[in-house]
Amino acid sequence: MRTIIYGVGAIGGTVAAALSLSGQEVIGIARGAQLDAIRADGLLLRTPDEEARARFSCVADPSEIGFRPGDAILLTMKTQDTLPALERLRAAGVSRQPIFCIQNGVTNERLALRRFPNVHGVTVMMPAGFEAPGEVNAFSSPRHGIFDVGRYPSGRDQDDDALAEALNGANIAAFVLPDVMASKYGKLIMNLNNILEAALGPGVDAKRFTAVLQAEAKAAFTAAGIAWHDRGASDPRRANLMQIRPIAGVGRAGNSSAQSLARGTGSIETDYLNGEVTLLSRLHGLPCPANDYFVALSARLVQEKLKPGAVTIDEIEAGLRAAGVPLPA
Repeated sequence: MRTIIYGVGAIGGTVAAALSLSGQEVIGIARGAQLDAIRADGLLLRTPDEEARARFSCVADPSEIGFRPGDAILLTMKTQDTLPALERLRAAGVSRQPIFCIQNGVTNERLALRRFPNVHGVTVMMPAGFEAPGEVNAFSSPRHGIFDVGRYPSGRDQDDDALAEALNGANIAAFVLPDVMASKYGKLIMNLNNILEAALGPGVDAKRFTAVLQAEAKAAFTAAGIAWHDRGASDPRRANLMQIRPIAGVGRAGNSSAQSLARGTGSIETDYLNGEVTLLSRLHGLPCPANDYFVALSARLVQEKLKPGAVTIDEIEAGLRAAGVPLPA
């Protein structure tokens, strides 16, 4: 199996480097300085235990790849970039190859299934960072992360098993689940906190805001008849497989949303995280003032080009109270 990794950032870069270093054939699709750096000198993967440089083919566009029937295509970009990527894949001749959505949120699979028949969901639990071209940092040990893999909308097949085998051989713990979307909805509940870290900066205690966001999500999921698995701290696999540890000489820029603001990418994925809760709540006639507030705040952060930590606890509290959100003491 040849693996095509579309989006060689923090997650895609870690996966690409790990697979390549384990002997798998990898082709990356990247852009800008990251593409130039990988072509010139490979991709440096740093972990708490070691660092290694992976060398693999990398292109700027899917049209540069001669796709094969057995290729596995891994989407690792943010959801706001998924539609253009799918169109580029279709233009390049992709048809029945398996497409794995290694992305946060639950929107990507539906977008892909409109265009391609063989779509799979992947829950991503991987504390990784990308700050400089040609380098990625994975802050987990003993495994780089934990992935749940399964066919969309449900089931499992030989493509899931093949990818899981390849990932496990690359030090990424992979589990095949026939109900992978329940896993992804559970991870979505966790990711509602991303905008808090993006706004307040890493390390700020905002648990009482998180509790309100998650309560709205669970009410919306229940109203919609959506099941979810707990993918938080109580997931026993985390203690055994994914212990977050420092990397010597390397700082952490925060979660994926905080990294987007820090790099000034001009977009953030909140519309597809907290925005999923607002969508479901509106469809089922439920209020969701807290998630509404943070979706609007994320848009302001992007429009004003603000960096992580630009918003204070007091400002958020005042905004939530003005929106009618009952905050715990």
